[in-house]
Amino acid sequence: MDKPLIGIVPLWDEEKSSLWMLPGYMDGVLLAGGAPVMLPLTTDKPTLEQMCRAVDGILFTGGQDVSPIVYGEEMRECCGEVCARRDEMESTLFSVAVTRLDKPAFGICRGIQFLSAFLGGALYQDLGTEQKGGGAKLSHQQKPPYGQPSHRVKINPGTPLHALFCADEIAVNSCHHQGVKYLPPELVCMAEAEDGLAEAAYMPSRKFVWAVQWHPEHSLDDEFSKKLFLSFVTACSQPRGG
Repeated sequence: MDKPLIGIVPLWDEEKSSLWMLPGYMDGVLLAGGAPVMLPLTTDKPTLEQMCRAVDGILFTGGQDVSPIVYGEEMRECCGEVCARRDEMESTLFSVAVTRLDKPAFGICRGIQFLSAFLGGALYQDLGTEQKGGGAKLSHQQKPPYGQPSHRVKINPGTPLHALFCADEIAVNSCHHQGVKYLPPELVCMAEAEDGLAEAAYMPSRKFVWAVQWHPEHSLDDEFSKKLFLSFVTACSQPRGG
């Protein structure tokens, strides 16, 4: 039986004008029984539609900031580097693969931010500058090694993540300066940091659309990271839509 084919959104290096990929994204899919392939960075809709039909799921990776244009705001000085081509590409990927074909999607770091912004939520352009409330003040930008946990997250009872982990809270790594200000109605929060920041969400109306703010690709020896990739790849193993 063929392994599910997982399309992985590429990372873009503006300085070197090149595409690249962290091995953890590929390795996470491989360890879970999937066949990963890095997608090209393109905004050509016929090409993207063909790729969406060919793959069994989409992995939305980390990377540059999501442009505030996606969630209807002006860019402030605290916003980092953006990649307009990637924002446009991911918008088409989600619209075709998830909305039209109901194929599984998994978002990591920028992934949860993009899904939130695209579906009608909003982001903190910079947590240190804009985040106000919540509980304890956390640093969400840890230094290497990135595989080590830096803070804890509470897993919300009754969510698919709680059922998967069988845990009320876990320790996670953290490497991001943007974050979800508020989730859109289509997404339900599955985990929160001590400062109230949304750390995981899912889309109940779709077969499998999950996203986390932390980086399981950096900690593949961790049982929870393994479970995340396995759940995604298992969902991609189901009969194709479209």
